[in-house]
Amino acid sequence: MDKPKSVGEYTREIKQLLESRIEPCWVKGEVSNFRRQASGHLYFSLKDREAQLPAVMFRGNAGRLDFEIDNGLEVMAFGELSVYEPHGRYQLIVRAMQEAGAGRLHLEFERLKKKLQNEGLFDGDRKQALPQMPLKVAFVTSPTGAAVQDFIRILKRRDWPGALTVIPAKVQGKGAAEEIVEGLKLAERLGGFDVIVCGRGGGSLEDLWCFNEEAVARQIAVMEAPVVSAVGHEIDFTLSDFVADTRAETPSAAAELLSSATLAQIERLKRAAEGLDENLDYWIRRNREIVDGIALRLRSVSPVTRIEKAFLKLDDLSSRIDAVADVGLAAKKERLLELSAHYAKRDPDHRLRLLNERLVALAQRIERGWVQNFSLMDQRLESLAGELRLISPQATLERGYAMALGKEGKPIRSEKEVPDDGEFETVLRDGRFRTRRLGA
Repeated sequence: MDKPKSVGEYTREIKQLLESRIEPCWVKGEVSNFRRQASGHLYFSLKDREAQLPAVMFRGNAGRLDFEIDNGLEVMAFGELSVYEPHGRYQLIVRAMQEAGAGRLHLEFERLKKKLQNEGLFDGDRKQALPQMPLKVAFVTSPTGAAVQDFIRILKRRDWPGALTVIPAKVQGKGAAEEIVEGLKLAERLGGFDVIVCGRGGGSLEDLWCFNEEAVARQIAVMEAPVVSAVGHEIDFTLSDFVADTRAETPSAAAELLSSATLAQIERLKRAAEGLDENLDYWIRRNREIVDGIALRLRSVSPVTRIEKAFLKLDDLSSRIDAVADVGLAAKKERLLELSAHYAKRDPDHRLRLLNERLVALAQRIERGWVQNFSLMDQRLESLAGELRLISPQATLERGYAMALGKEGKPIRSEKEVPDDGEFETVLRDGRFRTRRLGA
């Protein structure tokens, strides 16, 4: 039997399976069991006649809703499936929500998306790559919106060296699609732009609808310069996103993208310039070495150099002759010293001096031995005397004891040794006196 899995392991496998197989999508249903936590998170269920689906919408996403949620409200929720392991329950993590009345716009969106897709406007082979160093950028958007301010702030923060042109256009409400188309055409007429950005901040499906208009999508498709669509938040997709050459999740992300590409290219150019400088320095050094080598060879074959070499050779030969003579004299001198030392060792005076020195050394050793032995013996006698003092009768008296002496001064060791008349002498540390046994 296989090793059993723990509940946690089994639940994690279920979580991984569900979350990896079920893509994020829109779900339509009626809100029930709704409750708003103090944290701002929303908990509810989506239900229809057949089933219920637990759902949660976290505070960050709930704060973008433009309508009130309550039980019985029919909504469309976009999100992904997740498994909450502690309770073993799957639930929908809602990222965006709109009232079901917006379903008409959603259907229109799907119709236009299919139409443009069939015409090939979404095909990757017709899309242009962004230039490596976009230095002239046009941004078609509302000049008073937060999106353009965020866009400019990021470019400044990252020290982007290019030039930005903001082409004003409405990005919400009636007439917005027409102004966006005119803004794109104006950017085309002005010309010279490396990239054209078209977008706005996030909002509801109705707020973003102008970027789903067919006219806007078709105008983006025919632009000569590459177009970056930067509409809404990460989960918001528009037809402009599909038809544009590149999609950025937000205007801020578009600014990051363009500035990163430019700064990366500038960094590559800097590295290339440094490499050219290094190569130039190398070839300069290399050619200088070649020139120096040629000059050295020329000097080596000049008459002056040859004469100087001859002088050097004469000096070298002279030095070698002197060295040979010095070596011969040194060898003879060393041999003479060896012979002198050899005969000196056989001189009687020398041998007598050696014997005398040896006798003196032996006498000193004997003297040191006697001194050492006398010292050891003295120490031993002192130690024995100390031991005798410890066991002497006087030492016993000094410790507070008394000693009884009988006739003739012999120590009394037992009561039986007391004289018949009962008299004996008691000796203390500092004196003695006569003593009589009781009852005698």
